[in-house]
Amino acid sequence: MNQTQLSPFRRTIVGIQFLFVAFGSTVLVPLLVGLDPATALFTAGIGTFIFHLVTKGKVPIFLGSSFAFIAPIIAASKQWGMPGTLAGIIGVAVVYFLMSALIKWQGRKLLNKLFPPVVIGPVIILIGLSLSTAAVDMAKTNWLLAFISLIVAIIVLSLGRGLIKLVPVVCGIVAGYIVAICMGLVDFEPVAAAPWIALPKALAEFHLPQFAWEPFFYMIPVAIAPVIEHIGDVYVVSAVAEKDFVKDPGLHRTMLGDGLACLAASLFGGPPVTTYSEVTGAMSITKVTHPQVIRISALTAVIFSVIGKLSALLQSIPSAVLGGIMLLLFGTIASVGIQNLVQHKVNLNITRNTIIISVTLTMGIGGAILSWGSFAISGIGLSAVVGVILNLILPNKHTEE
Repeated sequence: MNQTQLSPFRRTIVGIQFLFVAFGSTVLVPLLVGLDPATALFTAGIGTFIFHLVTKGKVPIFLGSSFAFIAPIIAASKQWGMPGTLAGIIGVAVVYFLMSALIKWQGRKLLNKLFPPVVIGPVIILIGLSLSTAAVDMAKTNWLLAFISLIVAIIVLSLGRGLIKLVPVVCGIVAGYIVAICMGLVDFEPVAAAPWIALPKALAEFHLPQFAWEPFFYMIPVAIAPVIEHIGDVYVVSAVAEKDFVKDPGLHRTMLGDGLACLAASLFGGPPVTTYSEVTGAMSITKVTHPQVIRISALTAVIFSVIGKLSALLQSIPSAVLGGIMLLLFGTIASVGIQNLVQHKVNLNITRNTIIISVTLTMGIGGAILSWGSFAISGIGLSAVVGVILNLILPNKHTEE
């Protein structure tokens, strides 16, 4: 397809289609952590526009809600409340800013030293495994709905063709939701009462996050995995578009754009955003990689965010339906971590690699906590820090003696 000859109408259709590819994941994150899904759509759209502004409109990337922060947001909100947790997301933006500066200064050399596959693989595995309990807890509220959602998603993922294969989450949720309606388990009164047009909750009740140092430092280590994921996604998008975005406009610009988008998400009350590989997959299939199409997706997200009835409809989805999807989704995240180790040929016969992976996984799955005073770091964040430290201090030999 010659995308330079695409009419404005066709570009609009493809742009809306790309949003639907990312739609399920973008609204699922806020539904799981207790945030407003309409706000998440708004911050995804605004964040994508910010990213395109910083990258000179050259990089066809869509930013959506990040799954890496589901467990940390849930845990942090119990300690500091949601306003404090949202302020903590500023720490995520700071990590992106620092990485952008380091890449501008040192290139990828420093990142490869700090975050090699032997560190990042286990961290990605933990992102999925740490959420497994939440998935089961939600699914067991109604196993029938959970299994229907799960089975439909698996069928679409396994047997689907074309773009339908990219939306297993949406298909699974729709199937489970329809069955829930037939079983009388959906309350449509809030949907009927909701206005057609309404500002997202965070905009209608806008107030600045309640900044505190504890959630700020709590969120910083968790940002390691999304930062590395960002780098990988930029390389993938470069390959799909057949352009070297690492060189032009530069990885430091894409990192800065992602950081500013996370900062905007924090200020507006949305979850942290990250580069969406789902949309990259859609571009690969359609062969449409024009950045303008992605900006149409972002505009569509902003428009959808002010449709009040849509927000109410999303919040009426039974937790068991979401739980069924989570059983697949979070296991898939863990499998990506395993693939990361395999694809980079991490040698598990080398003692230092075994030590790094073992300690990282054990501390994360075991729920290790390091605390002093009112501050504590645990879970994925603590495990990531330990993995980085072990990688730096353990002798690095290519062969065992």
